[in-house]
Amino acid sequence: MHLAPIANTRRFSRMFSSTRTSLAFLSLALALPSVARAQSYIFTTFAGQNNHASTDGTGVAAQFGKPGTIVMDASGNFYIADYSSNTIRKVTPAGVVTTFAGTANSAKITTDGTGTAASFGGPAGLAIDSSGNLYVCEYDDCTIRKITPTGVVTTLAGPSGALNLANYNSIDGTGSAARFNQPTALALDASNNLYVADNGNHTIRKVTPAGVVTTFVGAAGAIGTADGTGSAARFNEPTGIAFDSAGNLFVADSANGCIRKVTPAGVVTTFAGNKGNPGFANGTGAAAKFWEPNAIAFDAAGNLFVAGGRNHCIRKITPDAVVTTVAGSTLAGWLDGTGAAASFSYPQGLCFDTAGNLYITDAELNSTLRKMTPAGVVTTLAGQNGSYSVGSTNATGSAARFNRVQKLAVDTSGNVYAADNGNFIVRKITPAGVVTTLAGTAGFPGTIDGIGPAARFQSISGATADSSGNLYVVDSYKVRKITPTGTVSTIAGGTAGSADGTGPAAQFNTSGEIAVDSAGNLYLADTANNTIRKITSTGVVTTFAGSAGVSGSTNATGSAARFDYPIGITVDTSGNVYVGDNHGCLLRKITAAGVVTTLAGASVDSFGLDGTGTAARFDQITSLCTDSSGNLFATDNYDYTVRKITPAGVVTTVGGAVQAANHADGIGTNARFYNPTGIAVDPTGNLYVADADGNTIRKGTFDGTLAPPPPPPPPSSSSSSSGSGISGGGSPSEWFWCALCLLGLAKRFVKNRRN
Repeated sequence: MHLAPIANTRRFSRMFSSTRTSLAFLSLALALPSVARAQSYIFTTFAGQNNHASTDGTGVAAQFGKPGTIVMDASGNFYIADYSSNTIRKVTPAGVVTTFAGTANSAKITTDGTGTAASFGGPAGLAIDSSGNLYVCEYDDCTIRKITPTGVVTTLAGPSGALNLANYNSIDGTGSAARFNQPTALALDASNNLYVADNGNHTIRKVTPAGVVTTFVGAAGAIGTADGTGSAARFNEPTGIAFDSAGNLFVADSANGCIRKVTPAGVVTTFAGNKGNPGFANGTGAAAKFWEPNAIAFDAAGNLFVAGGRNHCIRKITPDAVVTTVAGSTLAGWLDGTGAAASFSYPQGLCFDTAGNLYITDAELNSTLRKMTPAGVVTTLAGQNGSYSVGSTNATGSAARFNRVQKLAVDTSGNVYAADNGNFIVRKITPAGVVTTLAGTAGFPGTIDGIGPAARFQSISGATADSSGNLYVVDSYKVRKITPTGTVSTIAGGTAGSADGTGPAAQFNTSGEIAVDSAGNLYLADTANNTIRKITSTGVVTTFAGSAGVSGSTNATGSAARFDYPIGITVDTSGNVYVGDNHGCLLRKITAAGVVTTLAGASVDSFGLDGTGTAARFDQITSLCTDSSGNLFATDNYDYTVRKITPAGVVTTVGGAVQAANHADGIGTNARFYNPTGIAVDPTGNLYVADADGNTIRKGTFDGTLAPPPPPPPPSSSSSSSGSGISGGGSPSEWFWCALCLLGLAKRFVKNRRN
């Protein structure tokens, strides 16, 4: 998940405010049973090199997770909101990077304290006052924090504590009584009033030094492009804000693709860009176009600079609204250079120094701090750019390079096969970590069959290997076969649709995985059709379960069963098929006779919770595999975790921590993943995880022990006979579990927008 487009990939489609439902879910959280202790897996980086981390150091020795907003103090030091690391980083003018506040790789939680004793829930926006106090808005925890020059962190507005459904709202009030919805940016006026781009509410909020919160312009939950005064104006995911010297507030109205101007009296007009029509075009006023503009900053001459988001460049807007491009192009990259010769990848934050140099946090691929002189010369001041981690180099272990590796398969000899989708190739990695290209040519997409480099791939969504070493992949609307020597052929499909048949007569409409049974039959999660398809070794395609175009979570046999956006799929040694049913947040089991049941999870969108059967919770199962004992392993993608599910439906977390995105090797829940999208298991039980945003393949080895037990779930509530009340007390662990369950409701509103 990248921060600029965190504002575009993780947002609410509507608000939730039902007290009755909230209490019901509190009761559910209080009733969760105890869970088994997870087996302990040691996760290491098997192949590839990650440049996203949280490493203090100087220049390229330092690493950032996903750096967002940047500000500068009076001494020329920079402070960066490192979103995925949940920290605030400090960078000296010489490029020395340290962690100023927060603890790297911690779970998202709002805790006041000093320095590393404090914790954050997705820091996104920063502002700094004349006394050197920092202000931070937390995208995930929806709070506004204050940090003194000595690192003392307090909460100025919004509730502190664990992630909680009640955080996501729009309530004017003072201090902890106020509520925000995924705030992304901050700006201070001359009176030290703080203004907040309240992204999920589509409003601009005002916070006084005393913590009094009001809505300045826009109306909560009302999306639009209308100019007007106060609540009559409309925005669509405002992402960046900045004041000019006259006290006017400018807003990067991200999803509307334009820059808005707000007078001190709250009169909103459109300054530049064709609102509601994003794109890329230089010009004057409405003739210009932007695509998801992020941060904005003024230079000393009153020119407004814009971090181009999906335009991957730096734009300049004169006071007369003339828009030009001053650095970068519309292509993402990681090159230093002058003007258009430089390249960026989702630049996130902008800040000028007194000499007129512009500092840019370059987030998505590069995770770096860049510097641009007034002459347009771009250099890298700190962090490791994309050339450290992205590429198609064949080598051993960390010397190899990948570009958004998505899906994995393992053959009977323990070789790992990776769908390297950013490079449009299929890679082979031996048990010793030696990486080669099996088929396709890096940088050349297509769907052409052929041998080795003559073949072309477009977008592989699933991979599996049979007992003979043949690899099968789902590529767009085709199922393709790759022999051990790299010969690629199409065995079924070709155009979008839903038709049973043989070979090219069959149609799929999928972005799901594929699995093979011991008889050589293939099973495909036909995601967009909400069905499970079966393909024989001769290419005969039938619908195994579900009904095309009909969604649901009904357990039944064959076409009477219902699925809702199935993605992950695997087959055990007995021929049972398991499906990650994502919009239903369920793990389904299908017998060889087509009988569908639910093994684990419930149709309640939630952060991941360990438990048995329906007491367990998933966010989004993007990949599944099965070991020789019948245990299932899943990548719970948006929770950044690896889950284990026994044949009895006992779910535990064996790698990563819920909502703690980063790259870190470690044991069990101390490991961190960025975007785990694929998982496979070798014959000896080792796990392999495709960490897409980290551009690595991680290996999990069982160390024969049990992980430390998780915090115990609370005892059953002693509520009244009405069944909806809860006791007024509760230990911290009780409320922690309640908060996780409640937040799951909020995430349901997000998921429909991000798939």
